[in-house]
Parts: sequence; C-alpha cells; structure tokens
Amino acid sequence: MNSKEKIKYKVEFKKSLDALACNLKKYVSTDNGDWSIKGFIDVYKNIYTISSDTKVISKILEIHIFPQILQFAEENGYKIVLTEHQNYYPDLTFISKENESIKFAVDLKTTYRKKSGILSFTLGSHGSYFKERDKKKNIQFPYNSYLGHYCLGIVYTRADAPSEALETEIYQAQELQEGGKVTNKKITERRATTVTNLKSIVSVIKDFDLFVAEKWKIAGDKQGSGNTANIGSTLSIDDLRNENGIFSKLGEEWFDEYWINFGSATMIKNGKTTKITSLKDFLEFKGRTDLWDKIVTKNSKE
Repeated sequence: MNSKEKIKYKVEFKKSLDALACNLKKYVSTDNGDWSIKGFIDVYKNIYTISSDTKVISKILEIHIFPQILQFAEENGYKIVLTEHQNYYPDLTFISKENESIKFAVDLKTTYRKKSGILSFTLGSHGSYFKERDKKKNIQFPYNSYLGHYCLGIVYTRADAPSEALETEIYQAQELQEGGKVTNKKITERRATTVTNLKSIVSVIKDFDLFVAEKWKIAGDKQGSGNTANIGSTLSIDDLRNENGIFSKLGEEWFDEYWINFGSATMIKNGKTTKITSLKDFLEFKGRTDLWDKIVTKNSKE
C-alpha cells in the first residue's frame, strides 16, 4: 500500500470516527445534558445510584457506548478485535473486512473537567511495543501494522451533589411500577426513596464533550503517570478537539523518535550529563534548533 492510499484510508476513518463521536454525545445524554444512565436496578426495581469513582464511571461508559461502536464498525466495513489481556494496547482494533492489512488502533479515554480547564490522561506506553514495532509484546498486533493510532475521548463534569450521597442512594420510580404503585421494599435497614420518574434521579455526571484525535497530535513531551512508561497528554478540550498538541506542527516522525528515546538519550547541559525529557532539549540534541518555533506551547497556540 503506497503512502497516498494510506492517507486516504486514514482521512476516511477519522471522518467516520468524528461522526460517531457526535452521535455518541446524543446517545449518552438526556435533553438537559445529564448522563442517561441513572444507576443499577435489581429484580425488585430498586435503583442504586452509581459511585462517583472515575474507574467505575469509565467502565460503565465503555459498556454504555459499546453497542454504538459495534454498529459503527458494521456500517463502515470493519470488524473489531478486543485486547486479549487487560493491560494490552489498544482497547479496540478495527480491521477492514475487505483488506485485513488496513488496521486502526483506538483507545477509549474518559476524564472529568477540572477548574483549570486542563485535562490530563495517558496515551499508551512508550516502552516495549512502541520501541520494537514489529513485535507483539503487550499489544494486540505489532505497532507498525496499524495505519493510525486514535483516541476516542469522553470528557464530563461531575455532579455537584456530594459523592457520598450519590453512592448510597436507593430509589424506586413510579413509572417502573405496575399501575404506578410503589412497593417500597425495605433494603436492610433502609427504605428506597420514591420518585415520579427516572429523570428525577440526579445523574452522577453531566455535560459531555467527545473528541477524536490522532494520538501523536495530542501527545505531550512528559510522562503521564509518575514512574510508569506512559505518554502523557495535558491539554484543554479545544486543543484536544483541534489536535493541537506539542508535536502537531512538527510531525509524527518527531513524536516517534522523541518518545522512543525518552529518558535514555542524554546530553551535556550546564556542564552536567542530563537525560533528555523535553522536546526542546531533544531538538537541540539532534542539532535542529531551527525547529524550536514549531513546538506548540501555550503561548504559541492559535
């Protein structure tokens, strides 16, 4: 497959993913922007509100949108391969039914808004599979067999109500009961609160923003999680939506080379041997200070 064909497939896939993200926002939200998921229900029609824990929310969101992702794959001529192990990359592999050499990696990322407006999450490892791109260690297929690597992100706002209350509330909705009559069965030492309808129950999250971005375009030049070998992303929602990361004007080749060498390449700085952990230093190390003006920073973003 030549480079022109690769670009064509990537453009078409990204366009389709953008449309999916737009549809997903309507799918997960009520008319007023609340999450349409209100909680878990038991056989007695008791509704248990969802924990505000981010890991719980992320997993339920993934389950919530998965039928739409399956439908998207079917409509666009792809089959989906899920990772065989929990910590493998990526979350989803899309493989063309017509040509199995056409593969796309898609990771699902969820995070909540912060007061600063800046969002932070990781974009996968810069370790084994990222460096040895023809190997299958901790990755579903070799890294270089994918035409593109994408992030499908979901950004939300946490509800204002105290998380302790949301995690312990039990409800019964009249609209779910036969003839509208609530049995109000006792749950251990507690009774369920009666509401008229499901919309009366406060959603644990609201105000969704969804975006699709190619991984290298939203990556930062710092690790995303302490000592683990993860590529970090710290951007505003507008930067994510516009794929306006630090490498976005330099190109994918510089992203690849920087993160392959992150923490291992060294340079002499101020008379001391220093590991290279910034893009500016890396370009200086490579003798390309002429590219400094292409580093996208907070001050240079349009």
